[in-house]
Amino acid sequence: MTTAAESTTGLVHTAAEGTTSLVQSVDWLAIAPPVTVAAVALVVLVADLFVPKERKPLLGYGAVAGLVAALLLLLPLRDGDRSTFCLSTGTHACSYTADHFTLVIQLLVLGGALLTALLSIGDTRKLPAGEFWFLLLSSAAGAALLPAARDLATLVVALEVASLPAFALVGIKRGDRRSSEAALKFFLSSVVATAVMLLGVSFVYAATGTLHLTEIAARLDDVPGQLSTLAEAGVALTLVGFAFKTAAAPFHFWVPDTYVGAPLPIAAYLSVVGKAVGFSGLILVTVVAFPSYADVWGPALAVLAALTMTVGNVAALRQSATRARSAVRLLAWSSVAQAGYLLVPIAAAAYAGDRQIGSTVAYALMYAVVNLGAFAVAALVARTSPGNRLADYRNLYATRPLAALALGFFLLCLAGLPPGIIGLFAKVTVFSSAVDAGLGWLAVVMAVNVVIALYYYLQWTAALFRGPAEDEAREGAQDGTEQRPVIRHRAPAPLTAAIVITAVAGIALSGAPQAVLRFADVNLF
Repeated sequence: MTTAAESTTGLVHTAAEGTTSLVQSVDWLAIAPPVTVAAVALVVLVADLFVPKERKPLLGYGAVAGLVAALLLLLPLRDGDRSTFCLSTGTHACSYTADHFTLVIQLLVLGGALLTALLSIGDTRKLPAGEFWFLLLSSAAGAALLPAARDLATLVVALEVASLPAFALVGIKRGDRRSSEAALKFFLSSVVATAVMLLGVSFVYAATGTLHLTEIAARLDDVPGQLSTLAEAGVALTLVGFAFKTAAAPFHFWVPDTYVGAPLPIAAYLSVVGKAVGFSGLILVTVVAFPSYADVWGPALAVLAALTMTVGNVAALRQSATRARSAVRLLAWSSVAQAGYLLVPIAAAAYAGDRQIGSTVAYALMYAVVNLGAFAVAALVARTSPGNRLADYRNLYATRPLAALALGFFLLCLAGLPPGIIGLFAKVTVFSSAVDAGLGWLAVVMAVNVVIALYYYLQWTAALFRGPAEDEAREGAQDGTEQRPVIRHRAPAPLTAAIVITAVAGIALSGAPQAVLRFADVNLF
């Protein structure tokens, strides 16, 4: 009979012989969320062969049901003290750990995938439905696995499972040149990032002789002198690989074209779930695996944070209101700037301990809700204005008042202004992490960038409530014609549900910001 201690180490001992079996015990409940999503992905792919064309939307609802089930499976794990696939050497190093960090990121990832699915149900009529839902669920399964990974092999596999389907999702619009170009740029940049990261991982393994993160942290403290340069190079290359994944400047060049070329729900997915994947991996390798090299990655991430938020905000300022898809481009550059804010607490963790990581998690939760909401409203506007220009949002309040109010609220949250209280509190938390770590110069850079971002967020918000442009009204008067009434199309119920869910969640968090900000005050590992 297997004892609790034997289950923890993943081994089964026979009473008669005292021998050790190589068969590991598996905690199926701990791995249930990603496994459920992966299983539903396979079911959807097979069901696509038998479901007639007119009933293909049922596949989307099946995907939504699978994601809801995976979210519900997080509830029994809320204590955050389960591990599986552990070593037998008595070191208690495990490959999969469902701690509080894992559960919060899985909540963010699976919730983001669920909202993406709701956004996509109305759009998959023009896309190969079976392939779309299989790819989305496969990517979500990899994204849910990654925060639980506690060895470099599992981390890399999870990262690629999350990334590879995303390439196909970006280019899934057949015959669309922009979509194909976006997928190619995304693929090439990600392949380079993966190659650099794998080279770094191989160097770290050569220097330490292990892939488990906690074991790496212990052995990096005592690396032989002849291997110290190899270890340092491995740490640096691994960080560069994850910098690509997080879209940190100067590794951000793929973001705007990829978001513009991808289907709008996939752009939303990449901006939230894709970013969560990159930041989760970066947190794990820095705080868990490389704490002894904090003097290397701390200053590097601080510089990357300052550069990323500055590049993103300055580029967002340059977006023309009349350029095609300028609304999506602005959201893309905004996501780059937000990545800079998310990097600040990770850099601060090098100076003030890993409790600072909670500020990144709290900010990521706020950002996920309001950014997905902004993309949901953009998807609604795109149904009547396929160009999705910033100019198309002018006087949106006259035609879709609730959508305009929701988008205005989301933009104010991103800007950190009332009534977006959760955005304000999240920014203050990130700012405080920099100050507490002694990074005063980074706090100043962040403050300047927040002021810069106010301009384009408020400009877009104000446009939602402005009347028609004066030159348009003047031209109509001179021609003796009246403006054509705007034709309102009824929004699909899943799209409406996505907007309502994000708006209600944003308002609830603004009313009780401690529900998210409490993560900034606890050690998640």
